[in-house]
Amino acid sequence: MTVPAMTPPEPSIWMIGDLQGCYQPLRELLSHPDIRADPNARFWFAGDLVNRGPNSLATLKTVMALGDRAVSVLGNHDLHVLAVAAGVRKPGKSDTIDDILGAPDAQEMIDWLRHCPLAHYEQRHLLVHAGVLPKWTTEKTLELAGEVEQALRGPDWKARLAKMYGNEPTQWNDNFRGSKRLRVIINAMTRMRMCDKNGHMEFTFKGAPINNGQLMPWFDVPKRAATQDTIVFGHWSTLGLMLRPDVICLDSGCVWGRQLTAMRLQDHKIVQIPCDQYQEPKDH
Repeated sequence: MTVPAMTPPEPSIWMIGDLQGCYQPLRELLSHPDIRADPNARFWFAGDLVNRGPNSLATLKTVMALGDRAVSVLGNHDLHVLAVAAGVRKPGKSDTIDDILGAPDAQEMIDWLRHCPLAHYEQRHLLVHAGVLPKWTTEKTLELAGEVEQALRGPDWKARLAKMYGNEPTQWNDNFRGSKRLRVIINAMTRMRMCDKNGHMEFTFKGAPINNGQLMPWFDVPKRAATQDTIVFGHWSTLGLMLRPDVICLDSGCVWGRQLTAMRLQDHKIVQIPCDQYQEPKDH
């Protein structure tokens, strides 16, 4: 009698909120018994691996060392590192990225970041850093993310990145071309929080979400297209941990002294690490 081969269980997938250079909480998270229980566990990082926190270099290297077990989508702070490295933006007063840019292997890390995706989809979950424009389906989001990924991975990535910054346009049009097109895609997936009732992005609002009928979170805009999948994102620490069938926010404000959050995709089990060594910001 032949005994059928046992199918190995699928590795756990842990979805992790914004790190922003918080190396010690990341180490504690990866050492948590619930996470270490599966030696083949995979990790999805919601972007903003670096900046503002105390150890961007060690944080980035730790994620890179996970190899194929980890995927990180690009966040606005990750793009900022690329822009400073490319010479198209100046460092900010609150930046903590000098350890990366001054490292002997800085170019290797910059190239790794350039090859991170802008969006990742698997098991009916769509991972982005900030959000998805209400007009976009999951398929459209992945297609548009691919356009930015191609631009950042190409030989002229510095020139392309230089034209990707700016607040306009605030809405999507399929007829957009060139830098205007890429700018809307990047702003939606790495910066967006609030929209007006027509789905136009509004960038000045950074506090806890409101919905007054005119201004609302991007995920509450009426007739949003990408509702067949769960969108997982970070970026919005004043929103904090939010669990809904259609959207999950994992930015629980680690760098601002609250928690680093991980959620297991398969059953939505939550693990949190306290991060009480930092202070609340004046500006998120």
